[in-house]
Amino acid sequence: MAASSTRTDPYLGYRFRLEITGVQVAGFQSASVPDETVASVNYREGTDGFTRKLSGQTEVGTMSLKRGITDSMDLYNWWQSVSSTGAAGARKSVSIILIDETGAEKTRWNITNAWPTKYTASEFSASGSDVMVETLDLELEQVVRVK
Repeated sequence: MAASSTRTDPYLGYRFRLEITGVQVAGFQSASVPDETVASVNYREGTDGFTRKLSGQTEVGTMSLKRGITDSMDLYNWWQSVSSTGAAGARKSVSIILIDETGAEKTRWNITNAWPTKYTASEFSASGSDVMVETLDLELEQVVRVK
């Protein structure tokens, strides 16, 4: 039987990169693809003795980005802009790209109209040797897996 060239192994979750419109950033420690949920709506018609389930609005969860703190102020400045003047005009497109062992793009999630809602820096500890990490939580409107 001839060997198939179709990939059967899943891709590794640590091989990814992020693209954020207008933000020049290095690597990230982690990024989450936001969950998407279609609400279930109960509907009862007239004298029906039962309830039907209909699909309601699609809701998109929060995205979380984590990276080691460097000299770059891009993520913090984005947060600061939204914090001081609101999300209008500060929304950005974000893409999470899963890559294979050769660096080729294999899967892409495009996120539209993202804006930061929370900024956190890890705590300082004189007894530890952990890397300082900044976390940015993003609200967004839509997630589309395009590849």
